[in-house]
Amino acid sequence: MYETEYKRKFLVVIDETVECDRALTFAAYRVKRTGGTVVLMSVVQKPEFIGLGVEDVLRAEAVEEAERNLDARLARIRDIGEVKVESVVREGEGAEQIERLINEDRGIAILVLAASSGEGPGPLVMHFAGRAHALPIPMTVVPGRMSDAEIIDIC
Repeated sequence: MYETEYKRKFLVVIDETVECDRALTFAAYRVKRTGGTVVLMSVVQKPEFIGLGVEDVLRAEAVEEAERNLDARLARIRDIGEVKVESVVREGEGAEQIERLINEDRGIAILVLAASSGEGPGPLVMHFAGRAHALPIPMTVVPGRMSDAEIIDIC
């Protein structure tokens, strides 16, 4: 019997929301227990045309903010323990870039999102729930109101 490293990747969309942390906690603890990799993805919106290089400044600021969000989540994963991590920053419309990455990286096996802790499930959950039939992978939706302890218990 050959020992091989399990290659499954959990894709987590990174932004400034509390829900993002719920999805990250689930994916990181699941990977810690079962193996694989957490892929942290940040999507930067394309700036609208304003003129004279202003878009470049706006783009640079957005990428800098995305990298700060990624750094904060990477620090959180380091606190959790030994978890393999990859990070990706894309520019464009969020859902479109997420689907594009899923189609490009065949190692991504599960999309992990968290529902809003407020009203409604949130825009990404709504989008992908409506497109679940078209996704080539399963999607896990973590309730936004779950605590770290509750999430860890089910991982």
